[in-house]
Amino acid sequence: MSTPTTGTREQWRAAYEDLRAQEKELTRRSDEIARQRQALPWVPVTKDYRFDTNDGIKTLAELFDGRSQLIIRHFMHGPKTPEGCPGCTFETDNLVGAVEHLAHRDVTFILASRSPLSTLNDYKARFGWDIEWVSLGDNGFNDDFYDIMHIPTDRRPGNMLDVMELMALSCFALKDGVVYHTYSTYDRGTDALNATWQLLDRAPSGRGDVFDGWPRKRDEY
Repeated sequence: MSTPTTGTREQWRAAYEDLRAQEKELTRRSDEIARQRQALPWVPVTKDYRFDTNDGIKTLAELFDGRSQLIIRHFMHGPKTPEGCPGCTFETDNLVGAVEHLAHRDVTFILASRSPLSTLNDYKARFGWDIEWVSLGDNGFNDDFYDIMHIPTDRRPGNMLDVMELMALSCFALKDGVVYHTYSTYDRGTDALNATWQLLDRAPSGRGDVFDGWPRKRDEY
């Protein structure tokens, strides 16, 4: 922990009131961005993707499981990340409790990866996750949606899928039998989904500066 700034209660209160005003503005801005996400045009998904599930091969529409909204977390588990991504594992630990709550808001939440279904089932059992996880195999789903969502930057000018599996989130709607793509994000765009990061942002030392060996898969600490 770095050396803290100390002060009086009055100094704390003055700094807190300024911070609180900024936090409220951030909340209002976050609400506005959420509205902009929901206002994105819906684009029909015309490709006939097939997914390997524990109930057999399914179409994208069948993954909705009777609901009208679907969120897919692209989990880095596949030929380029055969042991499973520690970061995706860390995040999923924080997400599994939301699955039942989402289901009661008409949203199905699942994981999707390129590894074989049996491998994904074993990994899921290892961590005790009660969540649907489907295998993409080589159906092109990750490649297609990476192309859709990727915006090249100086930090990552090329195709990240050349060296790693996809870490992303994609959202879909089902209306009158048609599946629509509504939203996607990748890399740190999924940061806000992880409650542990949000808690650390409020802890005295924050997220810290050294991440050697952290986060790990929770059975490896």
